[in-house]
Amino acid sequence: MAKVLIVEDDEVIAEGMARHLSGAGFEPVRVDNGTAGLRRLRYERPDVCVVDLMLPGTDGWALIESARSEGIGTPIVVVSARGTEHDRVHALEIGADDYLVKPFSMKELVARVQANARRGPRAEAEKRGGPIEIEELRLEPNEVQAYIHGEDAGLTPTEFRLLYTLAQESGRVLSRDELLQRIWGRRETHRDRTVDVFVRKLREKVDKRARDHTFIHTRYGVGYKLDPEPK
Repeated sequence: MAKVLIVEDDEVIAEGMARHLSGAGFEPVRVDNGTAGLRRLRYERPDVCVVDLMLPGTDGWALIESARSEGIGTPIVVVSARGTEHDRVHALEIGADDYLVKPFSMKELVARVQANARRGPRAEAEKRGGPIEIEELRLEPNEVQAYIHGEDAGLTPTEFRLLYTLAQESGRVLSRDELLQRIWGRRETHRDRTVDVFVRKLREKVDKRARDHTFIHTRYGVGYKLDPEPK
């Protein structure tokens, strides 16, 4: 029986989640603060962790960052009333695997937990390739950073992974679904704009700074590719 750690300080919501997850065959474990949640995540290594962001003690943001910095690969599903694009993107950037905005359907929560349980934990250490240099763009995997004309582009780790994946397949169009699977480990769903949001960030940090080339291009209805074209 797969164990699901629920880190939620609202007793009614936590009880509802536990009841529905139990009915779906999971073993739910509840804690009502982030400090206890991080401790149990460290030592019990549940199959999935469902976490609110606004928690007493250690908040959800810090819990996610701490878990990932310590190499804990447990899939993390965020459930939060904070539903802005910035909140969703930031949670994914720091290591969350999924995000549900309150109020949400308990059936959808169960489906998301099932999907993350099937995928299993993240690899604790990713194999890194070598540096890639394309015109004025240089990617350094050991530094997890990109440089434009020798200047740091200021990418987040997730932005770098997306850019590096596109650069490894330079000239080939990668679909949104393929990118979601390779970077975030999940399949594309209706109205999932995760890839589009991160591509927009890369264009701000890479294409706008590059003087000679535009690197990231859209194939409408398909996906994206990295291919230097003179400006």
